[in-house]
Amino acid sequence: MSSLFYPLVTFVLLVVCVAYWGITALYLATAGAPMFVISVTNTSTPGCGNITANASCNPTTFNGTESCPDAKCIFYKYQTEGIILTNIFNLQIYNVFGFLWCINFVIALGQCVLAGAFASYYWALHKPRDIPYFPVSAAFMRTLRYHTGSLAFGSLILTIVQMIRIILEYLDHKLKGAQNPCTRFLMCCLKCCFWCLEKFIKFLNRNAYIMIAVYGKNFCVSAKNAFKLLMRNIVRVVVLDKVTDLLIFFGKLIVVGGVGVLAFFFFSGQLPIPNDAFKSPTLNYYWIPILTVVVGSYIIAQGFFSVYNMCVDTLFLCFLEDLERNDGSAEKPYYMPKSLMKILNKKNRPPEAEGGKKKK
Repeated sequence: MSSLFYPLVTFVLLVVCVAYWGITALYLATAGAPMFVISVTNTSTPGCGNITANASCNPTTFNGTESCPDAKCIFYKYQTEGIILTNIFNLQIYNVFGFLWCINFVIALGQCVLAGAFASYYWALHKPRDIPYFPVSAAFMRTLRYHTGSLAFGSLILTIVQMIRIILEYLDHKLKGAQNPCTRFLMCCLKCCFWCLEKFIKFLNRNAYIMIAVYGKNFCVSAKNAFKLLMRNIVRVVVLDKVTDLLIFFGKLIVVGGVGVLAFFFFSGQLPIPNDAFKSPTLNYYWIPILTVVVGSYIIAQGFFSVYNMCVDTLFLCFLEDLERNDGSAEKPYYMPKSLMKILNKKNRPPEAEGGKKKK
């Protein structure tokens, strides 16, 4: 049950990444020395004719206010001269690339940790006796120690595709005024292709991280094994994926809808609350806090339901591996729960001795 609280760890790490990116972007935007210019709002005022507007000035030593009250030394922009300052835009792009890479790495870390915890449950032959203690903590430390490079490589591939999509969106924004239908068609096709490629890489990375958590192999080998395993069971993959998405969607809808209805009755004053200390004050526009609560509840539900989604995907891959590698004999027993074996009409055969007697 502690796996339900792991999204809080992911949330904290994502906040750290966003904060670091924002601070770095702010430092880059203000890297140059500030430049101040003289601003004269009314040049017809006596004494202001000798003051040149838009000339550089120093706000600490500027004394033109005595002869011209309308003259002020205001901030104009940051200095952009020099090798570093002329490449601020390139550094901002580098900062965005690092931000996306860190975000994808944190998400990949959470997926691999949860996959390791759920896989330790499935591959326990005698449940719950063989399930290890603190599976989430053990999977977290194991992932940081052995699988960091694989997670970084998978995140890098996804980040490169996302950067290409950002560049395409930038070019589409710049070429929006072009009247060439061929250019617009080509841009639309490129955006659609890279959107599909990003979805495919996310799907492949997700299953690769599960295989990494189960077998501990590198990213390329794990991605290849996961893809082949899924292609050999493509019908089961499609059915399970659609059913799981539908059930999780209904779960999110119930959570968000329930919270939204309660927020509406609470902020509109229609919810009977006996204690006046907990009543909402009268609001003229109560839809703004309601929408805020609904959006927040959806984000929280998205984080916690992702645990269930990862659990389903991990157990499904382990189930497919179990069916292919084991046959229910004493040497290769099934690791799936007895309830699942009953549904599939499978069972583990007891070991037998040479004379037909069962081994103890």
